[in-house]
Amino acid sequence: MAELTGVNLSLGALDWLMPMHAIVSPTGHIRHAGTTLDKLRPGAGLTGTRFLETFELRRPRSVTTIADLGAAGGTRLSLRLRARPDVPLKGMALPLPGDAGLLVNLSFGIAAVEAVRIFGLSSGDFPPTDLTIEMLYLVEAKEAVMQESRRLNLRLQGAKIAAEEQAYTDTLTGLKNRRAMDMVMERYVASGERFGLMHLDLDHFKEVNDSLGHAAGDLVLQEAARILIEETRVDDAVVRFGGDEFVLIFHRLTDPEQLSRVASRILKRLEVPILYQDLPCRISGSIGITISDDYATLDPDQMLMDADMALYASKNGGRARHTFVRDVGGVGQCAGAVVPVVGRRQ
Repeated sequence: MAELTGVNLSLGALDWLMPMHAIVSPTGHIRHAGTTLDKLRPGAGLTGTRFLETFELRRPRSVTTIADLGAAGGTRLSLRLRARPDVPLKGMALPLPGDAGLLVNLSFGIAAVEAVRIFGLSSGDFPPTDLTIEMLYLVEAKEAVMQESRRLNLRLQGAKIAAEEQAYTDTLTGLKNRRAMDMVMERYVASGERFGLMHLDLDHFKEVNDSLGHAAGDLVLQEAARILIEETRVDDAVVRFGGDEFVLIFHRLTDPEQLSRVASRILKRLEVPILYQDLPCRISGSIGITISDDYATLDPDQMLMDADMALYASKNGGRARHTFVRDVGGVGQCAGAVVPVVGRRQ
């Protein structure tokens, strides 16, 4: 029992009213620690420890002994745990009747939120009338709002990424579209990156569409896209340019022999019949190739027109082959060439 100004209170009552109190003997030892205060020394508790060896008294600076602490009864105290100097404490000490020692009541003050996290406390570790409870409720409400806000932001970010991907992706094949191609080429031109460019057109694709229908044509386009992805590198860009035309941009690959080998592999694989409902779809491909090294000033539109001119040379040469721009009149020579009407390719 503790007697305060003639009122007898059980230790249980003190624990409930002031769960962060300590009863300190005249010798400076902690005779009893409130339930919450005891949790500041996990595993061992505070009972039996010397108060001023456990807590560092920072203010008032004039207090250095337990006797001084008793004499300064009613003075606001500023302390911190020596084992956890990052957790500040506020308090007040009052002498107990009959030279029974001191009653020291402590609190975390505005550091309560951090202390709750460090020591694993909950609202049950504070009396219902403690304003700390209100602060914890506010913090919990704020954290709930912040978590919901983070979840919403993640959903919005995901939706934004999905929308951007859709804006730069061909829905049928999953390849990049012309908008994405323009961005890739503009980036390479602006940074001075070297690259090779192929313009591929599927031969006999119209015949597949006319004889077996658009579903068969869609399957052929998807299979062609798969082949192009498998025959290129991660850093390369594979673009569905439109209809049955594709553009391949090879990052930092301008060696004609290597590009020729890649083109030959692609053409060989495209000649393998694609089955649609057990019926073979027979196609091939014609390719025109140009490389950035051949241009004094890079112009994406000019490179595409040159590759298209080389593609026509492949078509006119019998199809199922590839041709370099440099072998059919040189770069920049297609400006005055006769361009056949749309729909000429098959």
